[in-house]
Amino acid sequence: MQPFMGKDFMLKNETARHIFHTYSEEMPIIDYHCHIPPREIYEDRRYNNIAEVWLGGRSADGSYFGDHYKWRVMRSNGVPENLVTGDADPYDKFVEFAKALEMAIGNPMYHWSNLELHKYFGIEEALTVDNAKEIWDKTSDMLQNDPNLSVRGIIRQSNVRFIGTTDDPVDSLEWHEKLAEIDDLGFEVRPSYRPDKAINIDKPGFKEYIEKLGEVVGRKLETAQDVCDALNERIDFFKKHGCRASDHGIDYVMYRPCPIEEANAVFAKVMAGESITVEEAEKYQTTILLSLAKKYHKENIVMEIHFSCTRNVNGRMFGIEGPDTGFDTIAKTNCTDDLGRLFSALDATGELPKTIVFSLNSSDFDPITTILGCFQSDEVPGKMQLGAAWWFLDTRDGMEEQMKSLGRLGLLGNFVGMLTDSRSFLSYTRHDYFRRIACNIIGQWVEDGEYPNNEASLKKIVEGISFNNAARYFGIE
Repeated sequence: MQPFMGKDFMLKNETARHIFHTYSEEMPIIDYHCHIPPREIYEDRRYNNIAEVWLGGRSADGSYFGDHYKWRVMRSNGVPENLVTGDADPYDKFVEFAKALEMAIGNPMYHWSNLELHKYFGIEEALTVDNAKEIWDKTSDMLQNDPNLSVRGIIRQSNVRFIGTTDDPVDSLEWHEKLAEIDDLGFEVRPSYRPDKAINIDKPGFKEYIEKLGEVVGRKLETAQDVCDALNERIDFFKKHGCRASDHGIDYVMYRPCPIEEANAVFAKVMAGESITVEEAEKYQTTILLSLAKKYHKENIVMEIHFSCTRNVNGRMFGIEGPDTGFDTIAKTNCTDDLGRLFSALDATGELPKTIVFSLNSSDFDPITTILGCFQSDEVPGKMQLGAAWWFLDTRDGMEEQMKSLGRLGLLGNFVGMLTDSRSFLSYTRHDYFRRIACNIIGQWVEDGEYPNNEASLKKIVEGISFNNAARYFGIE
């Protein structure tokens, strides 16, 4: 029997153990997509207790934050909502989470949580309701007093080289500016461009957002072309602050091109308070996406696309808790053909940017990978990337399926690897989890005689997936 989360955790063959410990384990981390607040990095925030880190609390700007992965685990154990996202005592919340975690056999949350306790607090035993008080006391003391457990301390001891946060086009980026002035920070923090609110013409709050975007650029936006121009202007602003990537969280990929006059007419209807059809929305959205993609290519900014998610499925709870609180699901979309059409239109004019495509539905992996293979180029190896297993697929099975799809239909050796996509500063153990799984797959192929036991080749592949490919792809020195 293997020890629980021992040094060879997830490494089930000798080759896997060798390549992980020799080449992957100590490589730096590039977290090119996450949701951590740059203000808390600048202020080097300290947390009072583990519940604040794991289950939520008030961020520095007064907004509520938390981990909806953990909230779902707690709800599945019948925990009342007041002890999940409410204002109950933090210790009581932690105890309820400990109870739920014991039931989470087979869930990556079980591994992630215990990996964090092990790496950052030196706690070897698994969290249970029986040792919850002891672990609470130890972690609270360390979070409040250990110099390595401030926000910056956590990032540094995690060997993080680069962080790409998620930022709205209207953001002032003031905290990024402050961080850039610190000479001895030890890692790089850059904004990523997330223009969803300007694209989602069919979502509530669109008109108000466009008015705010207009205020930021200093003029009223009266047409779809005006929106394109304003968004491009903000890309220039982000680029000056070191932006390497953009991100688009869309329900599905659409491609319904139209003359700019038609997109302008759709925009005018919405701004006048009129309703529009799905087809009209897609015309406007396609216009904005094409404009943004061309600008990304010009500025060498990576375009990330996340899709196949149905959000806010539980209408009652969405009304109470709002978005991003754990009530989203995997969607089945049929948009890979439109993805190819979108890429083809951009490729025809030589304006297709480096792109990473993430789907929340694993049935999309093979279609996406084959589409990406139609648009690779000599700009950079693996210009078009199948993104890491995302969200509900961020499991051992999901990671294996994503990497095997990329391996059989693309080039796994050029994969840019893992990202946290997290709001928690302790989530960097997910890179360790991913690297172990990747090394185990590669090691098994070697031991099964499907790839030679060539040390130089394995070193290149493993170090590439762990760090080097992402550094090259995003231009990080």
